[in-house]
Amino acid sequence: MAVFELCELSFSYPNSAKKALEKVNITVDQGEFIALAGPTGSGKSTLLRLLKPELMQNGDQSGTILFCGNPIGDLPPRESAARIGYVAQSPEEQIVTDKVWHELAFTLENLGKKQQEIARRVAETAAFFGIAPWYRKHTSQLSGGQKQLLNLAAVMVSEPEALILDEPTAQLDPIEAARFFDTLYKLNRETGVTVIISEHRAEELLPLCDRMILLDHGTVVYDDAPRAIAQRMDKSSPYLPYLTAASRVFIHSGGAGECPLSVREGRKFFKSREIVSGNPHSPSATAPPGKEDCAALEMKDVFFRYHKDGADVLNGLNMTVNEGEIFAVLGANGCGKSTAAAIMTGVLKPYSGKVKLFGKALKEYKNGSLYRENLSCLPQDVESVFLHATVREELRGCEEIVNSLPFDLAPLYDRHPYDLSGGERQLVALCKALKSNPRLLILDEPSKGLDPNAKERLSELLRKLQSSGLTIILISHDIEFAASCADRCALFFDGGIAACESTSDFMCGNRCYTTAASRMTRGILRNVYTVDAAAAMIGGDRS
Repeated sequence: MAVFELCELSFSYPNSAKKALEKVNITVDQGEFIALAGPTGSGKSTLLRLLKPELMQNGDQSGTILFCGNPIGDLPPRESAARIGYVAQSPEEQIVTDKVWHELAFTLENLGKKQQEIARRVAETAAFFGIAPWYRKHTSQLSGGQKQLLNLAAVMVSEPEALILDEPTAQLDPIEAARFFDTLYKLNRETGVTVIISEHRAEELLPLCDRMILLDHGTVVYDDAPRAIAQRMDKSSPYLPYLTAASRVFIHSGGAGECPLSVREGRKFFKSREIVSGNPHSPSATAPPGKEDCAALEMKDVFFRYHKDGADVLNGLNMTVNEGEIFAVLGANGCGKSTAAAIMTGVLKPYSGKVKLFGKALKEYKNGSLYRENLSCLPQDVESVFLHATVREELRGCEEIVNSLPFDLAPLYDRHPYDLSGGERQLVALCKALKSNPRLLILDEPSKGLDPNAKERLSELLRKLQSSGLTIILISHDIEFAASCADRCALFFDGGIAACESTSDFMCGNRCYTTAASRMTRGILRNVYTVDAAAAMIGGDRS
């Protein structure tokens, strides 16, 4: 029996001539694990919200959506809450109580379940998800990965038939994201829950799922098993970046035989191929490192804690960013990266240590001069920069910047910023961050919510801004994105910098905080950490 049936489904937002979805036909069978992919703004989030009645948006809708054979609009709210689970992008977005145990029990309490049943289900769920060690903690004490795992557990405690996830790992570091996917896969295989997930992390997700549905401009472009879709693509396809690194290298090399999906399959593929002589370097490895004798930002022996009696979040941080370089800061959730960014921008003040911007202490920038043509920041929570009811109003005064971007934002002008997809919000907020013409730009998770093609264009934009003299600090969980544009990478750990190297040395020296291409070629090829370089080594190219 089909869990969801979408027949000729179309949807458009108010005052929009363009349809967000157009004649979509999809059938989701019970127990399937489906990955939903596509460009930023292609309709993925719109589609997922239409599958959860409580999240349906205002707009013009036609066609039908059936849930277990009945119109989804006829599903009573109580049944929808129990039978259709939903996990959003932000870990904080769904948490509604102050304690972990109460978060697990909250849905069942609101469904009116008996206390004995609540206790049983909560205990079983906590054990399944490994939550027992932090069962009685305050939710505010959890890491981003723990919060998202708690969100998933709190949804699953009601035993839903379908689980919908909208980019649930967008704010998780690579290790916690992999753990989240492993848990999701185990849930699907061991409980039979139907999973539909929108996600840009193809490396971890595609080897796990049964089907991949790729949307573009609101229509279904592909709907098949990931390997079957990859076998049908060639290297000229605009959808190639939505596949895993192993699949992309396979296609660039000519695509003979069975297409690999995972890193493990990719390693077997490399070992079976004749390697081209030479050792091509990726663009990142040969990029200019900035002016080493001119520091844009210096942080010396910086200590910070949020509470007088609390533990230090920054523990003697020392960091120097050269003028004119792109400097990537990577590390686990909760290690202090965003706290460091807040200190760089003067939002927080350390209790010990020195912070200098272009040779001048932050406190010496008076009357708001720090934020006028000196420093600007794109925060992780981009919603905090929106002040108006339309994108047009938000971007007033940014026309020159908008016109210089490799993105078309015009179709968004009449929409409310909160109605945009996550990636679209990032782009609008970036325009606002560039409005003050800064010398140093701090970006906290700028690639969050962006599709692979948009990330590539953003990488090119950052390089263009760098060539104009801008210094960029990139704080990110996106290893692949950092590898594409950073000159140097630093690994944040325990409130400080554990390692800081050129991007090439960093990616080729790490086993976890590195790219899929590096993991595939480790011990087989030397100094290869991008798909382009890997493809070139076996005779492939991007033309």
